[in-house]
Amino acid sequence: MEKFDVIVVGAGTAGCITAKTIAKAGLKVCLIDRKKSEDIGEKVCGNAIGKHHFDALTLAYPKGEELQNRIQGIKIYSPDMETVYEVKGGHLYGFILNRRLFGQRLLHDAVGAGATLLDSTIATDPILHNGFVAGAMVKNLKTESKTQLQSKVVVDASGFTAVLRKKLPPEIGIDLSVSNEDVEACYREIRSLAGADVNLDFCAIYLDQTVSPGGYYWIFPEGENRVNVGLGVAMTKSFPNPKNQLYRQVFSQPLFKGSTPVKGGVWYVPTRRPLDCMTGNGIVVVGDSACQVNPIHGGGMGPSMMGGKLAGETIAEALEKGDVSREGLWQYNVKYIRVYGAKQAGLDIFRLFLLYSVTNEDINYGLKYRLITEEDVFKVSMGENLRLNVTEKTMRALRGVGKLSLLRRLRDAANLLKKMKTLYLNYPALPRDFEEWQKKTNEVMKEAHQRLGGKPH
Repeated sequence: MEKFDVIVVGAGTAGCITAKTIAKAGLKVCLIDRKKSEDIGEKVCGNAIGKHHFDALTLAYPKGEELQNRIQGIKIYSPDMETVYEVKGGHLYGFILNRRLFGQRLLHDAVGAGATLLDSTIATDPILHNGFVAGAMVKNLKTESKTQLQSKVVVDASGFTAVLRKKLPPEIGIDLSVSNEDVEACYREIRSLAGADVNLDFCAIYLDQTVSPGGYYWIFPEGENRVNVGLGVAMTKSFPNPKNQLYRQVFSQPLFKGSTPVKGGVWYVPTRRPLDCMTGNGIVVVGDSACQVNPIHGGGMGPSMMGGKLAGETIAEALEKGDVSREGLWQYNVKYIRVYGAKQAGLDIFRLFLLYSVTNEDINYGLKYRLITEEDVFKVSMGENLRLNVTEKTMRALRGVGKLSLLRRLRDAANLLKKMKTLYLNYPALPRDFEEWQKKTNEVMKEAHQRLGGKPH
């Protein structure tokens, strides 16, 4: 049985940053991934990331073949296409990445820092000993051989599948499952256009509850003749197939006449606030496994890398102190939730509003009368509270078209968003206060479902 200080399961953005951070602290780290080493980084996603994430992590900006395009901001289109919000500046400046090459860079950094890579390998089960996770059973996909790897801490960075998290005993204290209503099913293709013009400076997001219920579809420019185009739908009851929706509703548009697919694929995104607790005795959960994703647009690279950095630092400190219990690892919860999770929690409330409380007609009116302005969209995306832009003229207009109930629901969402964010900013510093805190957050979520729609879970 081979022994390590830490085993990191999954060499995605979260896993690689975690492994690099721990290895740089001089600890023995094993990084495992089901893909061949040369394929690590290849993933179906939107490939967009804000520059501010690189600044926060002191990562070099992408360049050369790793950089597909630079983005100034986003354009948000109403369902009737009559209103377009142009939101730019600050953290909305970013990059469209070559996802495989970026992933290869992160992997190279982790291995260069001293991590041992086991590629073409999967983790099948956690190893439990005296109430602690003490390693993982792994299987080599080439040889079919199974091995026990022993460690002081295991990190589940296996993505949406959460292969170890789902097999933990309940007494570990980490949420084992995520509701389907908190997940988006997405399909995306890289398309080569037949000479059509596309704005290279902006990512385009299209809101349409008929085309992409509970989600949106997007067109992100990779270059003059290539776009990343995809569609996500909330996995609520009887949700439509995202690939079928993309082909029927989006590829029928003039922009895609004569276009050809380069590559495509399906993936699933947990679009909710982070898990309430991401640590247990001898185990830490990061990235998509911990729901470290923006609940509104589904972007996960930035928050997952931040999660990896904070997890790696906390694990190194816990090992130095000789305490890898839930309590010894607890500061990872505190740091992540106060740095990024509070913003996620607020946006999760707004996601429920969009998912259950609005129709296409509501969105058209809301954007047309600027109930939320471009500046407010920017501020909310930065983690600030939701402000409403309601003048007497707006009130008359909404009353005239019978949309005052929309304003009431939006006000409810703004108030609940503020309440939830305040709770998360006061995340308990010690595990002994966690149960009472969780009770309060569950009450807010229950109220949100009652006021905004949907079923509490």
